[in-house]
Amino acid sequence: MDQLVLSVAQVSAQDKNPAATLRAELGEGPFALVLVFVSPQADLQTLGPALQHSFPATPVIGCTTAGEITSAGYDEGMIVAAALPALHFRAAPLLIADLSRFDAQAVISDLIRARGALARERPDWEHEFAFLMVDGLSTKEDALTSAMASGLGAMPLFGGSAADGTRFLETFVLHGGRMLRNAAVLAVVRTRCPVRVFKFDHFRPTQTRMVVTSADPARRIVHSINAEPAAQEYARLLGKDPAQLNPFTFAAHPVVVRIGGRHHVRSIRQVEENGDLVFYSAIDDGLVLTLAEPLDMVQHLAREFEGLGEAEAPLAILACDCVLRRMEAQEKQLSVQVSEILRQNRVAGFSTYGEQFNAMHVNQTLTGVALYAPPATAP
Repeated sequence: MDQLVLSVAQVSAQDKNPAATLRAELGEGPFALVLVFVSPQADLQTLGPALQHSFPATPVIGCTTAGEITSAGYDEGMIVAAALPALHFRAAPLLIADLSRFDAQAVISDLIRARGALARERPDWEHEFAFLMVDGLSTKEDALTSAMASGLGAMPLFGGSAADGTRFLETFVLHGGRMLRNAAVLAVVRTRCPVRVFKFDHFRPTQTRMVVTSADPARRIVHSINAEPAAQEYARLLGKDPAQLNPFTFAAHPVVVRIGGRHHVRSIRQVEENGDLVFYSAIDDGLVLTLAEPLDMVQHLAREFEGLGEAEAPLAILACDCVLRRMEAQEKQLSVQVSEILRQNRVAGFSTYGEQFNAMHVNQTLTGVALYAPPATAP
């Protein structure tokens, strides 16, 4: 029991009393924090209060998904609960209630206070991380992660944008028993377990570059690329007809930007009827985009997980996986193989509309935290 670093349970979104089922399957605890990843097929109105009732002494936070990662790997129509045991963890959840006008300085101050309080409570625990879930239709992820950076200091952050299947209509985060839109929830976590926060993507830049020549940054819309209609020029560079562009095209042929010496994916969400391209993350006039090509998804994922276990295998992994990765796996008939790798590595999490890693909002990546065995000494 001392080696249990994450208790995971799952239930169908159609279960008559999913909160009670999850509570029973997670065990007695006590828990420092319960994370819940919820299929949009669930009854969202009743689930929040029911979870509050089932876990009266434990903070419960979560979000809606574009698919879940369960003990079977990729899954759909499920509710996943992942609980951090109080034996090894302390957590402070913070709500950012109005993303349209959040106070960056207030967020930073709250972060600093939360980190300080946890450090005073367990000064003997050396490890920490932050986990962010944010409304995936808010378009505020870039600004929020950037603002949080100075409050986080050396604390690593990962996260995912709440999703709504592939409908892109309503995305919610869960806090205090309520499903909230235009909001984010951040968990600041301190632990005696060694941790490793990571970001994987399986793309490499090509020599094909393009320049955004007209954009609407507030709405993440690109009107023109290389002074040509955006969708038309993107399709030309791919050697495709613009009418062929669809989510599977975008999943297989993302673009990347170079920041801090590394390339980061900027995925396209959809093409508008007028030929504009809508992106999942920040875009602006003058931005240089590079077309990327995929590596073998299965081999890359297996190799990256092997790297996480090079010195010692993690006991569990919490992860946020872009919905476009799931789409690519489906399109290439790799879902079974990817699911098996996720299952073997004891991954729990959800598919997102975007991912966060430290001070950045990224796309088409897998971000997460690997949790390792705690020291053998008593807590």
